[in-house]
Amino acid sequence: MSTAWLVNVTLGALLLPPLSLILLCALGLYMRRRWPRLGLVLSITALFVLVIFSTRFGASLFVAPLEKLNPPLQSLNATGAQAIVVLGGGRISNAPEYDGQDIPSSPTLQRLRYAAKLQRATHLPMLVTGGRPDGAEVSEAAIMARVLKEEFSVPVQWLEEESNNTAENAQLSVRILREAGVHKILLVTDAMHMERAKRSFTQVGLEVVPAPTIFRTTSRVTPVDFLPSSQWLQQTSYAMHEWLGMAWYSLRHRD
Repeated sequence: MSTAWLVNVTLGALLLPPLSLILLCALGLYMRRRWPRLGLVLSITALFVLVIFSTRFGASLFVAPLEKLNPPLQSLNATGAQAIVVLGGGRISNAPEYDGQDIPSSPTLQRLRYAAKLQRATHLPMLVTGGRPDGAEVSEAAIMARVLKEEFSVPVQWLEEESNNTAENAQLSVRILREAGVHKILLVTDAMHMERAKRSFTQVGLEVVPAPTIFRTTSRVTPVDFLPSSQWLQQTSYAMHEWLGMAWYSLRHRD
């Protein structure tokens, strides 16, 4: 198991909702012993924010700006791309209905589906990238390549199997692509993840044509969007993770 991955997951749990707001509420309850009003206000505020972040309305405050940074790819004509790169997005381990094999998570599968569509339209060679940050025996890249071949009948030219995060996806993939003479790519990942991924691949010297998928804020607003749901709390947390990640990358590469 990657230490960096474990640290990243732990910090994310502490900084992002719901745990961060639960801890803030607990702090408010503790403070009530000495500062009753301040502690009460802090606890109520934490719970109120948690409720807002659990609605589609609240999630959209963080998700929509990310998705607008990279709109859907409108045309494949004259992009100049020489390859398609697909980023891993997690796995489901030991799936019993697949005889105990690891399979792609839902976000990864949706990325693969869109990448297969692009490959059939362009016939470009494809690279899949994703390692074993959780200590699994099989890399995410190997799982992705198997699914693309067996379920989408799409060939995979290259596998990058050692990366543990988005920055390493770029750093390790560029070595493979440069050896093949590739300098411009179609990059496939979630719409929310695209901006951070694009910056990572641009940072290592590749030209990137964003090909985002999984847009979550395109449907019309309904009254249900103001009801709390675990689904939208998850999307809020994911979006905040991306904003924090971009801020960290900007600081790290400010020169």
